[in-house]
Amino acid sequence: MEQTESGAAPPTLGVGMVGYAFMGAAHSQGWRTAGRVFDLPLRPVLAAVAGRDATAVRAAAHRHGWAAAETDWRALIARDDVQLVDVCTPGDSHAAIAVAALEAGKHVLCEKPLANSVAEAETMAAAAEAAAARGQISMVGFNYRRVPALAYARRLVTDGRLGTLRHVRVSYLQDWLVDPAFPLTWRLEREHAGSGALGDLGAHAVDLAQYLTGELLVGVSALTETFVRERPLLPGAAPGGLSGLSGLSGRDGLDGLDGLDGLDGGAVSEAYGQVTVDDAALFTGRLASGALASFEATRMAAGRKNALRLEINGERGSLAFDLERLNELSFHDHTEPAVSAGFRRILVTEPDHPYLEGWWPPGHGLGYEHTFAHQARDLVHAVASGVAPAPSFADGLQVQRVLAAVEDSARNNAVYTRVHVPVVVPAPVPVPDSVRDSASDSVPR
Repeated sequence: MEQTESGAAPPTLGVGMVGYAFMGAAHSQGWRTAGRVFDLPLRPVLAAVAGRDATAVRAAAHRHGWAAAETDWRALIARDDVQLVDVCTPGDSHAAIAVAALEAGKHVLCEKPLANSVAEAETMAAAAEAAAARGQISMVGFNYRRVPALAYARRLVTDGRLGTLRHVRVSYLQDWLVDPAFPLTWRLEREHAGSGALGDLGAHAVDLAQYLTGELLVGVSALTETFVRERPLLPGAAPGGLSGLSGLSGRDGLDGLDGLDGLDGGAVSEAYGQVTVDDAALFTGRLASGALASFEATRMAAGRKNALRLEINGERGSLAFDLERLNELSFHDHTEPAVSAGFRRILVTEPDHPYLEGWWPPGHGLGYEHTFAHQARDLVHAVASGVAPAPSFADGLQVQRVLAAVEDSARNNAVYTRVHVPVVVPAPVPVPDSVRDSASDSVPR
């Protein structure tokens, strides 16, 4: 841990987290780890975690190292020992919690997607802009930006190694909904999740496409489909509601499959409820420069567990990435003689690669959980310096606008639909310092 000139430890940053299951566990890991790996100007302290189920949230606090537990997120925001609020709840509560935290003078980290609708995201972005004028920091948790190989890919694009971009392809494939007997969870109801695979997985794909290219998507043509339209209800749940989840660990503590581990065929009721979100989304798009993009997001790809794959082709070269081999980046330099040119494997584990200066010797790979330590690191630097981090709430709003355009296009038989932009067009995604010198996004080392 970095020491001040007087030898004292750095000041603390009290963190309060709302939600405590899958994403809550991942974020907790990041907060616990960041200060043990990187020299930080502030020391994160896990002050309190909130969730409605008192027993479950106390157990989560004990498991993940939080000093206190609250059963009301408003009480967590009001705590004097909390300076930053981390929102890890389902999307239907993001706006209320984040806006309240910003208005209370707290810094905010909010999980992706930013909200369930463009209107909610606009409210959040406006609150973040007003809070920034008061010196508060806000950021969206698109953690895959913090994969070292993807941060390095951004450097290659920025340095012109691919030249003018032509094509972007991103697919995000999972299979946890293939079984039609899988029960109806909050992720399958529009009022709680906003959308299905589109918001859950497609939001990551859209953000990465815009982050890596430094360009915005300006239009899309889309198809979506719900393959299984009814699913068994959990015990105690009524059609149109998820009350049965409270008997597991509370909906506000759930994310994805949390609370459902170990369910067998006898753990669901004989009643069925309506699935009101998409199982899969497929769309093409156009970037501001005219480059073409294609996207696929599904939770119905049998055999694919967490297959996030992308490829970018430019006039001077190409790069490709697979999350299931996340320490590797494939790069082709098209300016080399054809006799020796071709894709080569770059093992992204060198100390000069983004984020790697704090970890292990070359060749010792990182994993999914490390992206959350990098996210915490970048946010702490932003809070300490007062420099706005990326992705901002405005970036999250832009992704939300793309998702809305996708749904509009799909409702209109894949007609090309322009992505709504405000009167003042957002600037291209800036090149974060973490990409150039292994420091945090938009934050000097």
